[in-house]
Order: sequence, then C-alpha cells, then structure tokens
Amino acid sequence: MTESAYRSLPSIDALLQTDEVMALVRDFSHDAVTTIARDVLANARLSIDKNGDAPTIESLIAEIVGRADRAWGPWPNSVINATGVVLHTNLGRAPLSSAASSAAAASASIYSDLEYDMSSGKRGSRNAHISELISQVSGAESGMAVNNNASGVLLTLAAVVASDRDKREVIVSRGEAVEIGGGFRVPDVMSQSGATLVEVGTTNRTYASDYEAAITPNTAAILKVHPSNFVVKGFTHVPELSELVEVSRKHSIPVFNDLGSGCLVDTRQYGLDQEPQVQDSVSDGAALTLFSGDKLLGGPQAGLIAGGKQWVDMVSKHPLARAVRIDKMTLSATAATLISYLKDAHEEEIPIWNMISMSEAEIIDRANKWRAGIGTGKIEQARSAIGGGSLPGQTLPTSVLTIDPAGSADSFTANLRRSPVAVVARIENDQILLDPRTVLIDQDSAVVETVKFALENLGR
Repeated sequence: MTESAYRSLPSIDALLQTDEVMALVRDFSHDAVTTIARDVLANARLSIDKNGDAPTIESLIAEIVGRADRAWGPWPNSVINATGVVLHTNLGRAPLSSAASSAAAASASIYSDLEYDMSSGKRGSRNAHISELISQVSGAESGMAVNNNASGVLLTLAAVVASDRDKREVIVSRGEAVEIGGGFRVPDVMSQSGATLVEVGTTNRTYASDYEAAITPNTAAILKVHPSNFVVKGFTHVPELSELVEVSRKHSIPVFNDLGSGCLVDTRQYGLDQEPQVQDSVSDGAALTLFSGDKLLGGPQAGLIAGGKQWVDMVSKHPLARAVRIDKMTLSATAATLISYLKDAHEEEIPIWNMISMSEAEIIDRANKWRAGIGTGKIEQARSAIGGGSLPGQTLPTSVLTIDPAGSADSFTANLRRSPVAVVARIENDQILLDPRTVLIDQDSAVVETVKFALENLGR
C-alpha cells in the first residue's frame, strides 16, 4: 500500500507543468518555484511514511501555491486590530499618522537632502533636522535618533565608558535592572556596552543615599530606568530624578534617564496614571533622556535621545552610532510625528492618541453600527488596554460588540483572520469581543464584512 502511494506521487516536472505552478514560474524564478515543489513532495513522502495515504495532485498544487503566496506576497500583512490593546506589540505597535506615512513614502521613493546641505552644496548631517525637532518638543539643548531605545541605551553607555577607560561603573537600582522584552535585559545591554553594573538598593525600595554611597572614583554614570512594562505596588520607594541629579552634580557624574516608552503629553487628562514625560526629565536635569518612538510617541520604531549638547555630541561621535543609526524612511516618519506635537495636533493626527482620547459616546455609536450591519451581537461594557510596554495595568472604559459563536470561539477567530481583510479580536468567556477603540475609523465597514464572512464560514 505504501509503495503504491509513493508511485502515485507526481514528479517535479509534472507539477511544474500544471497551469497553477506554471503561472508561478512566469512571475518568479524557475529555481525558486522548483525548490518549493521539491519541499512539498518531500513532506508528502513523510506523510505517506506516517499515514500511508498519498495526497492528491490538487492538494500538492494548492500547497505549492500557498507557500509561494506566504513567502513572496506582501509582508507584513495588514490586519485590523479589534483587540482593544492600543499598542499591540504583536501587531506592530503604533500605526503611523497619515503625515508620517506620507513622509516615509516620499523619502523612500525619491532622492532627498538627507545628508546634503542645500545652502552650501556640501555634505550635511542627517541628525541636524531631527535634533532641532527633538529639542523643540523636549526643551533639551540637542537630540539624536537611533534605530530603537535599547540601542540608544547601549550607545550611550558605550560612549560614556569610552570617554574615560578608568571609569566603567554605572549605578542602577536593583528594582530597575529590568527585562525590556523579548529576553533583552538591562544588565545584558550594559555588559555589551563595556560598562560595569553596580546594583544598589533593593527590589522594592531604593533611596538617593544608596546611589551616593555606591559612587567611587570608577563611577562613570547613574542610570535610571523607568519600569514601563510592570508595576511594583505596596511597600516601595523610588527616588525622584531630581534627587539623583543633585547627587550626580555633587560628584560630577551624569544621570541618564531611560524612560522606555517615553511620553510628551500628560496622560492624567485621559483618566490614566501619569507616565513620566520627556520634558520633565530634561527640566529636572538628566544629562540624557532616552525613549522609544513607536510606543506612546505614536511614531515608527526608533530610539530618541534628548539632552545636553556635550553629551549628545559625545554619543553621536562614538563608532557604534553608525551601526545603530536610523534609516531615511524612519527618520522622515519620526520628524513628521514630532511636528504633530509642535502643532498640538497629536489627538487629531496621531492614531494612538485619537484612540486613547476617543469618547465613550463615539465608541458606543460605532459598536451599535457594527451590530446593525452584522445583524447580531450584543453591546457590553469592557476595558481597553494601553499595552506595548506602556502604562502597565492601565485601562480605559470602552464598549465592545460581543459575538457568541455557535461553534468554537477559536474557530471563529481563525475565520476572522482568514478573511480577505483579517481582523484580530479577543476572546473572553468563550465570547468574541470586538473593541472599536483600536479600529481606525475608515475600517468600520471592513469589520462588518469580515465578521459576516466569519459567521458564514462557521464549521468550515
């Protein structure tokens, strides 16, 4: 039986001669398609070994076409975020404003004055424009942008250690030696920079006096790290940044403030806890303030550094700065994002702030329109999360459309993801929850059509 199954498998040449696979060969290279076909046949033989049955030629062709679509189609694929998590890390965090998207596209498709001084006709600096914008939004003397915040911390520490090889010690509170995410930890980043970690205090309580007691002739800097992805409550104490600055000035060492997410607006106006603001860090005297671009800033992935000119210059001149520099598209999108803050138009122009500031009345109205269009479901109160390593545990009141599928909730959400316009929802108590807060306004009709598609394809 097994031998017969093996013999029923088509040859590579036979598969390549089918209409569907020949179409792939016309669009892509013969060798690339052949490689996929060989792999599909190899898996078919393994399946025969395991089950004894040979797949049909139709299923083999479908597998080849499917693999080609997944490998060579547009990526990442667009999805609608109906989870209610504003900064969903797995879904790419902050969607860009239209201004930022347009700026990135323009920068990508044409030549630009990225490193060209138009007035002199000579080579310029790619950092000059973004430095000015960072200074304007933060109040700092200078600024620069790198490819993400972790690299900003790495670069800063590497630069300060390189400036004086006799001073390698960097003081960090034990409660702030955190894991950033994805297994990346502050102690590991510090080690890679060449700095020597000096832990002070305890997990839950650290005082300014702990930092001062740890200062030696080998101390290069104090590093303050905002725990932006977790909360420690109860018997706790963390010194204010201003206290650490006072200590640092007494001993002529800098304080670097890693804000993680970073924020330019007062989050309390939205019913959230206060997230440390970049402007406050600068005014409190941090030598450098470091923060992310794709979290509460609402821009692309980037690491932004704001602070004194002498410190920014030192960091920018370190050899590692080239290795972690920001590309032209991201630079353009970051600049456009910062300009929205200068215009005081972040709520209107930056999607995540539009989501966070969205009124409950608007959310209810949209949920009701979804229900009317779909023809089923209930409107219920729920909570939206900020997510993305920002404002941990903080939520906003919302109204969601709940769908009680006739079958498995997992099967229903799989149908949502398989639809022509994929929707990612969340499951609670075996019900499907669709939160309007995190769905862009122009995506409402797509949500309705996708849910109808999922309902029509239950059990398939």
